Amino acid sequence: METAELMTLTADKVIDARGVACPGPLLEAKKGIGSVKVGQTIEVKSNDPGSRNDIPVWAKKVGHEYLGVVAAEGFDRHFVRRKK
Repeated sequence: METAELMTLTADKVIDARGVACPGPLLEAKKGIGSVKVGQTIEVKSNDPGSRNDIPVWAKKVGHEYLGVVAAEGFDRHFVRRKK
């Protein structure tokens, strides 16, 4: 998705993992994806730089759709759509 689309996307579940060191944000994403229905989206807020690599790799590996990341004030907003 384009950045403009992501900025207006409303996630079905927001996970605030700011201040949590690696691998915390990834673990929170794994837990959070199970709480939404197939087709729904989670947003993971993280200020851990490793999340920029970890979350997309995990999403692809397990069959979910990584929609992208938007930089916010001091943290990133990662969006993942549950596919299975």
